Amino acid sequence: MKTITIYSTPTCHFCQMAKDFLKEQGIEYTEYNVAQDLERRQEMIEKSGQMGVPVIVVGDPSNPSGKDEVIVGFDHGKLALAIE
Repeated sequence: MKTITIYSTPTCHFCQMAKDFLKEQGIEYTEYNVAQDLERRQEMIEKSGQMGVPVIVVGDPSNPSGKDEVIVGFDHGKLALAIE
């Protein structure tokens, strides 16, 4: 089963769009507010190499490479493919 993690801030419009999309699809996710959680902010930067939000991490244990897919920003098409 895939795991979804969203690094976001409360005022980010694109973060809200990503969360709304996942809710509409009935997909559960873990959310971290990187405006307040400095440890998670650092984790997000290490995973994505960026400070921009949202950063969406899709973990898939069936992926042969073992690597998580990291999506920076809300890219509807890319996110839809990643959660299939």
